[in-house]
Amino acid sequence: MRIHIATDHAGLEFSTQLQRHLADQGHEVIDHGPIEYDALDDYPAFCIRAAQGVIADQSAGVEALGVVFGGSGNGEQIAANKVRGIRAALVWNQSTAELARQHNDANVIAIGARQHTLEEALSFIDTFIDTPFSDEERHIRRIGQIAAFETDGSLEPDPRAVAPNVIVDDESGFDPEAG
Repeated sequence: MRIHIATDHAGLEFSTQLQRHLADQGHEVIDHGPIEYDALDDYPAFCIRAAQGVIADQSAGVEALGVVFGGSGNGEQIAANKVRGIRAALVWNQSTAELARQHNDANVIAIGARQHTLEEALSFIDTFIDTPFSDEERHIRRIGQIAAFETDGSLEPDPRAVAPNVIVDDESGFDPEAG
């Protein structure tokens, strides 16, 4: 698989070790990050280029995913998500890495390099790469809704607009585990 990666100065050392790890597993790594340490560099262009690489490859039928990282991973996720077709998820444990793929068919993950040990981050990345999308109808439907909004701004009907005076009680059947 082709893996596009990007970071800024906060993850530069981690990037070198990640590239080696992924190459040892047989992946082709495309690095979109800086070539030298610069404490004042900015992550957006690096992360956007990595996300563009993922979309270009996927559009061409190449199996590809992306990993972006910085101090917290937050800004890197935001930047990657600005690329049409990217579903970047912030990952902070095994479960979020797995669910990013299973439920959201995420094609990029963001990790805070200053928030985790190298071993933790590598395990999140391995889980993300190894986990397939579930292909469950509810997840396909939700991803389709996100894509529709991204394409033309359309949303599902607002139930409050249809019945604005309806009061929802605590017995509404809300299931926080429904995912």
